Parts: sequence; C-alpha cells; structure tokens
Amino acid sequence: MQHIERHHSKNTPAQLFDMVADVERYPDFLPWVIDAKVIGRQDRTMRVEMTVGTSFLRKRFKTVALLDRPHRIEISSHDAMFERFEQIWTFDPAAQGGTNVEYRVDFHFRSRVLQALIGASFVERSEMMVRGYMLRARRLYGAL
Repeated sequence: MQHIERHHSKNTPAQLFDMVADVERYPDFLPWVIDAKVIGRQDRTMRVEMTVGTSFLRKRFKTVALLDRPHRIEISSHDAMFERFEQIWTFDPAAQGGTNVEYRVDFHFRSRVLQALIGASFVERSEMMVRGYMLRARRLYGAL
C-alpha cells in the first residue's frame, strides 16, 4: 500500500523535523500508537521499538530511522510482520515562508488478515496521522 500526503506548515523545517523525530511522544497525539521508545542511537541513525493497535489488536515492531536534520527522515523496518515498510518525511522551506511537508508511506503486511484490516482504512489513517502531526506542531510552536 502506498500513499503520499503533502501539506504546508507555517513552522520551520527544523521544528517539524524535531517533532517527527521525537517518537517517544507519539502516544500523546497519535491514537493508535500505544508505546514508542528509542532503543538505540548512533550518528544519524535511530532505532525504535513501537507498539501500535487498538483494544483488540496490538502489534510491536522495530524500525530504523535515518535522520538528515532538518530535511528528511527515512524510516524502514525489517520486522517479520512486514513484507515491506518504508516511510519518508521531507521538510522543504517554502518560497512563501514556512515548510512544505511531504509524507510518503509504503508498506505491506505478511499477514493477509492484517493487510485486509489495515488496508480498508489505509488512506484515511495516513491522512489522520499527518493531521495529528500538524495539529501537534500548532500546539507546540503556535500558528506562526
């Protein structure tokens, strides 16, 4: 499943980058993130363990993020539950001020059941997630 979201924010690329890279705060503003913790850092690489789900279904998995502050975050997972998992955030300064944000997601579960459950609402969940980040940015940094 692939999807691309694009938004403009009045916040700076550095502010938005830092907010997305602050994974341990995800449970505070993303409804299906139950737990997220950094389990390792080295240079521009961050390893994360995350638990996502609902009241009846929870899944824990690990990701690796390559951080190019303040421009780009590339997230991948080689966890057994995924056939493919990639997310890319880009933060480009906008000519009119602020930042043009692009979020690309591409993943496929090995489990047909999970794929069917998530696939039915994949685009809606992706849109909701990016809106959650943009709302978080306004709360953290204000509407500049």
